[in-house]
Order: sequence, then structure tokens, then C-alpha cells
Amino acid sequence: MTKPKSAPRCVALIGPYLSGKTTLLESLLVAAGAVHRKGTVRDASSVGDGAPEARGREMSTELNVAHCEYLGDPWTILDCPGSVELLQESLGALMIADAAVVVCEADPAKALTVGPALRMLDEYNVPHMVFINKMDQDGGSVKATLEALQEHSRHPLVLREIPIREGGHVTGHVDLVSERAFKWRDHEASELVGLPDSVLESEIGAREEMLEALADFDDGLLEELLENVSPSTEEVYDNLSRDLAHDDIVPVFFGSADHDNGIRRLWKALRHETPEVTATVERLAVPKTANGAAAQVFKTLHAGHMGKVSLARVWSGALKDGQEYAQGRISGLYQVMGQKFDKVSSAKAGDVVALGRLDGAHTGDTLGSDGGAWPEPLAPLYSMAIEMNGHADEVRLTGAVHKLCEEDPSLKLEHDQVTGELVLWGQGEMHLRIAMDKLTGRHGLDVTAKRPQVPYKETIRKATTKRARHKKQSGGHGEFGDVEIKIKPLERGVGFQFDDAVHGGAVPRQYISAVEAGVKEYMARGPLGFPVVDIQVTLTDGQHHNVDSSDFAFKKAAQLAMREAMPDCQPVLLEPICEVRVSVPNAFTSNAQRVISSRRGQILGFQPRDNWHGWDEVTAHLPTSEMHDLIIDLRSQTLGVGTFGFRYDHLQELTGKQAEQVVSARTA
Repeated sequence: MTKPKSAPRCVALIGPYLSGKTTLLESLLVAAGAVHRKGTVRDASSVGDGAPEARGREMSTELNVAHCEYLGDPWTILDCPGSVELLQESLGALMIADAAVVVCEADPAKALTVGPALRMLDEYNVPHMVFINKMDQDGGSVKATLEALQEHSRHPLVLREIPIREGGHVTGHVDLVSERAFKWRDHEASELVGLPDSVLESEIGAREEMLEALADFDDGLLEELLENVSPSTEEVYDNLSRDLAHDDIVPVFFGSADHDNGIRRLWKALRHETPEVTATVERLAVPKTANGAAAQVFKTLHAGHMGKVSLARVWSGALKDGQEYAQGRISGLYQVMGQKFDKVSSAKAGDVVALGRLDGAHTGDTLGSDGGAWPEPLAPLYSMAIEMNGHADEVRLTGAVHKLCEEDPSLKLEHDQVTGELVLWGQGEMHLRIAMDKLTGRHGLDVTAKRPQVPYKETIRKATTKRARHKKQSGGHGEFGDVEIKIKPLERGVGFQFDDAVHGGAVPRQYISAVEAGVKEYMARGPLGFPVVDIQVTLTDGQHHNVDSSDFAFKKAAQLAMREAMPDCQPVLLEPICEVRVSVPNAFTSNAQRVISSRRGQILGFQPRDNWHGWDEVTAHLPTSEMHDLIIDLRSQTLGVGTFGFRYDHLQELTGKQAEQVVSARTA
């Protein structure tokens, strides 16, 4: 079946770590003739994973972009990292892709690790296929893997081919649409062969299942099947293309990227069935532009001598170098092939290009129109306090980190007002280690990271009254301030209250605000060493001197009164408590509960997670001090797929040995 030349299309490769996406990218590029020699991650010769952080870890650490043509059709392939900690890269790619290929292994036990990718695709209605990789390995079962994957997909997974086996090994496939058999030849195109008798019966049954799945979305096809009329090949292809574009079905293919088996079959399916850019624009409801070109930035890079680079998909019109937008003027237009940027003069609808030095553009911006919805960045789950070694300029550090956050919106930098630390948030320990490597390698910074301090606070249990005097005479005007204050505890969460109950002008009005300021300054560090909260301080009496009294003197007197009074008020340590919502497959719900309980958590309950079949959500109160590596523990107990969200809830008293250890560490 011939097909007219297509507009440029874009497909994203997503899937779990070690599923073989980067190897599949190499195979697709070789089959398309875009590269003459297949590279590998191990010998650092692949088109993807060219960044130093990726080379050092032998894994994808950021989005890889490759351009090629297959049978005359232009394509951009986006190879997304497989680590769950780098899921933000996949999210950006899926927002502009025409379709996605979910790459997984032929192992039903690992189907759970594919779940987050399938659910993300379902959530954003991205047309997608599944490619079961590593079929060269013994024991791989297409049917069992398909059934396991179906548990994690809202849409029916439709098998498009069945394996041919010889001696227990997969040696080829039968296309269920054309009903032709192909024998695999390593690193070459498959050989057309006769349909083996050994698969004839299973081929008939599998084809019927495929047609029945398609008939659920086509009444005409359903009537034909009921009347035992065999639909034409063209009709079946039309149904497959339409159903994929509408995200009604998920076609399933298989092969081996290592041996280049099944790769051309996947290419042909992509070529015939992937929607074009006009359909994607309609699906995403991209606002129309009156004139000029519209393009959407889906990834931001800071590429050394090239400066800021914005990766964008052109939605309509012709994009040209030097074009002006509200975000700035394009200074350089490039086609991307891994780490290589080739300059071009223009780009048309469907193209993915790099825009040079568009400083006002941010990830998610739509150039040339009002723009559409862009998903919020993934919520942070893990943090480290970062600082420069020695007395280096902290401004350089914050500037470099802001660039990283612009490249990866799931990174977040905060300045903790309580501890005074710069805290970098991300999706996990490896995510932040990669960020640290970039700060060191790309930005030349000598940076260290450590576990952030917990923002403990303290309060009191008992009221007291204290009088204090600040008096100093050193020639000329002296310093004199005398105050009496009453301190009492308040209910948890009320904060701080200051009252004035002075009578007869014992403390003149102009000095009362200085007394309050002195109290507040002391409260920054109470007797246990932490900020004081939930107390009421009342100024009840005092004395002044007509010459020697001043704001400074009364501030000092207030601080002295607080310092002498607070130890008598039974100070107590307060630790912050968060409300945590842990999401896990229900097979691991008990594991999640044990993790929470082992961290002094109070489980409030659990229920099925909305719109996530087979998943539970456990709600609990958990001390902030126990949350630092919660995501690491949780993932280790759930095959890497468990996650959580949290928010600060309240402060709670901490006593006993744990409190003593915290105070001792603070005052050491």
C-alpha cells in the first residue's frame, strides 16, 4: 500500500530503565539510513546519551533528539530517559509528540514498571504503541506480557503480530493484517517466507481478536464480522490509523533492538498509522495564529557557547531564523541530531528545531499565539542542602542552579527561612546527583551537598513573669531600659502575640515598639536553640530615664528579660508534621504501611486511588525528619513505582531521647 509523503512527524520513545530505548533509537536510525554504523551506549558511540552525565552512568539522563527520514518521510524521534526520577523529560516530550512508542521487556513480572508510562499517556490522551523488546532472550512471552500490561492501560492493547518460534527461540513474526510471515535476519531486513503450519491456528485466532477489538469502534466492521465477511487489508489499515489517532487502541509489536529484529516492521507501522501534525494540533487544541508561524517550546537547554537554546515543535506556518516574537528574536535555527546542531534557514509545520538565544522563552511557551495548557512540573520528593566550598560567591551558585531549573522544571531551589540553607529539590537522589554533576562539570563550581536541616521550632508549657534592666554608663549619655514582661503559652498554630498593659507611662509609648522588636529578635533562637512560636508576651511594667533611655536600651532590656524568663517556662521542642499521601499498587499497600510505621508515621487510612485501577492511596501524618529518604525506601518496596505527595500540616511536641539528641546537636 503506497502512501503520499507526509509532513514532518514526531514520535517519543518512553519506557522503564533498561528496556532498551536508546538501542531502539539506534536501530531506527540505522534502518532509516540516518547513520551508517549502529552505536552503543557501552562504547559511548550512540547518537543519544551524549551528555557527560549520561556517558558516565551509561544511561539516559536527559531527552535525546534525533532527526531522520524513512522512505522519504521526515521524522523527529525523542528518546526519553527511563528512570522514574527523570520522568519530567518524558512529560515535556509527550506534550508535542504525534505518538509514542512504549518500550518494555518481554517479562510479565516487569509490566508493573511500565505502568507509570502507560498511565501518563492515558492521562494526556497521547496516541501510543507498545514495542516489546529483547525477544531474543529466552523465556519471553508476548501473550503473557500483553495480559500483564493490560492491567495498567485504560485502552485495549491490540496484538498486531504473533511470533514464529523454532527450538524455543523467536525467529520471526506473522503480520496479522497482511497475514504474511517474515523470518528475522540479524541486522538486516526480514525475509518474506511462507506461513508456517505451526502458527496457522494461532494466527487465525489472533487475527480474529484484533478485528474484534477494532470492531468495537466501527459499526460497519462489526457488521462484516457478524456476517462472516473478511474486511479488506485497506479497511483494516484505515481502522488502525483512525483508532490510534483517537487513542482508542494500543497496537503491540515486538522484536529485538540489539539484533535489529522487528525494527522495519515498527517503522512501517509508524509511517502508516502515526497521526500528522494537523491532528496533533487539533488534539491539543493549540490556539490558531492569525499570521506567521506558531511553535511550542518543550525543552530548554543552556548549551555552552551557544547560550540558551529552546527546543520547539512548529505547529503552523514557516519559522525562520531572525523571526521576532514576544519572547525575543530567534538567533539561530538548528536541526538536532543528538549532540550535533546543524543550522537551517527555516522550518515548517511538524518540524522539531532548536531556537538560539531566545532569552525570553520558557518551557511550555507557545510562540506566535496565546498558547495552550501546559502541565505543572512534577512535585518534588527529595532534597539536599547545597553550598559552595570555601568563601566562593553564592550568587554564581544560585545563577547556575536557576539554569538547571529552567532546563528541568522538576528541579526546584528554595531558601529555607528557618535554617538559612539553600535547598535543592528533585525527584530522587540520582536526580540531584546528576544536577550536582552538571554544576561541577558544566558550570565549574566547587559544590557540596548534605542532608537538609529539619526546621524544628520550640514553644513553652508554663507562664512566667520576669523583670530585667539594661543599664550602661560609659561617659556622656548612658543606656537605660527597664521592663517587666509576662510570657504565657498559646494554642498550637496561633503564632505570636505581643500586648501592652503598661499604665502611667512607666514605659513611654515611643519605646514599646522597641520592646516588641527585642522580643522578636530573641525568639529567633530560644533556649533549645530553635525559633520560638505560639507564645504571648505582655509588657506589664517598666522604668525609663529622661536622658539615657532609647529604643536600643529598651530592645536590649526586652531581650535580657526573654533570655532569663524562657528557661523557666518549660520549653519544649516542636517538630513539623506533614500529611503524606502515598500511592502504590495495591499489592504493595502493606509494604507502604510498614514503611510509614517504621518512620514514626500515623496512618490515617487508605482507599483506592482515583482513576488508577489496582492502586491504593495511603494517607498518614509523618514527621518531616523522617521524610528525607522516604521516596528511596518506598521505591525499593514497590519495584520503583511507588510515589507520594505531601504538605505541611502542623507542629507536634517531641520529647524524650530523640528530642535530647536534636537539642544536643543544635547546641553543640
